[in-house]
Amino acid sequence: MITLLKQSREWGIVLKMKNKLFDIFHLLFYYKIIFFCFSTLAVLAFLFFGSSNSIIVYGILIICLNISAIYFLDRNRKIEIEQIRSLINKITNNSQLNSQSFSLDKNLSLLEKDIRLIFEKIQNDFARLEKLQRVRTEFLGNVSHELRTPIFAIQGFLETLLDGAINDPKVNRNFLEKAKTHTISLSNLLNDLIDISMIESGEMRLSFRYFFLNEFLSQIINELTPIAESKKIRIIFKPNEKDLQVFGDKNKLKQVFINLIQNAIKYTDEGTVEIILTAEEKNVKIIVRDSGIGIPEYDLSRIFERFYRVDKARSRAAGGTGLGLAIVKHIVEAHGSKVEVHSELYKGSEFSFRLKKG
Repeated sequence: MITLLKQSREWGIVLKMKNKLFDIFHLLFYYKIIFFCFSTLAVLAFLFFGSSNSIIVYGILIICLNISAIYFLDRNRKIEIEQIRSLINKITNNSQLNSQSFSLDKNLSLLEKDIRLIFEKIQNDFARLEKLQRVRTEFLGNVSHELRTPIFAIQGFLETLLDGAINDPKVNRNFLEKAKTHTISLSNLLNDLIDISMIESGEMRLSFRYFFLNEFLSQIINELTPIAESKKIRIIFKPNEKDLQVFGDKNKLKQVFINLIQNAIKYTDEGTVEIILTAEEKNVKIIVRDSGIGIPEYDLSRIFERFYRVDKARSRAAGGTGLGLAIVKHIVEAHGSKVEVHSELYKGSEFSFRLKKG
């Protein structure tokens, strides 16, 4: 793959240089036309204003002078063309070439600048392609690992049941429930993969409209309260003004709030999860705050990466796919906002973003 990229880069640069060489050849042709016209005009001038003898002498002198001028111009152009060819060879044969090391004659300064810009752009494009290739490889590896874990678990439980455990009332139901849990995890992972694929490919369609935020959040909190109560965690919702409206896609924003509140519950062993609304001049700031285990400072910059987990064992045990915060980030950015994170280890975390106020 890398070899193909380098070959494409070389051919791209050569094609760009070829166009520049054609420009120079056209310039040489232009000089020859000037020579022909100038000589013709000079001869005509002497025909009308000079003697017959002087016409021949002056005509020969003018022709000689023009031939000499064309010779030196042509020689200079050949030197410049050779410089360009040499530079092209350096570019195609030396992958470590730096754009600042380009050096052409001062008469070719504009061409040198163009070559430098072309070279830098192509270098940047191929560096980006190589980075995307690494990200793709890493992504495929992560997906394979995440799919393999629940599939192997389900396979193990089913094989154990088929080997005779299905007749043992002490374990058969337990094994079936565990297999069901892993199928749910697998389903969640596939749904998140579809979501992240649609978002990053630009196929996600948003339906923006104004809606009442307090009622919207109350419904989500009612859905998640049983999960919090099972861990003896209290959800505190602090609505702002009555009839507060925001502008956004309700379905996608529901996905954002469920992810953030579920994460807050998941990583809080005891205490509270707060949802706070703060009305600003043009926006509403939404804060999801917990009193959980917090996030180490060196992990904060990476928590929105796909499949990145701060606590891998805990996340998988709780059914996390590792894609939730990546989806949250993309949806919030599609609403023209940004997710901000503040966290202190063993004291809790705070996620916040803004929505346009109605």
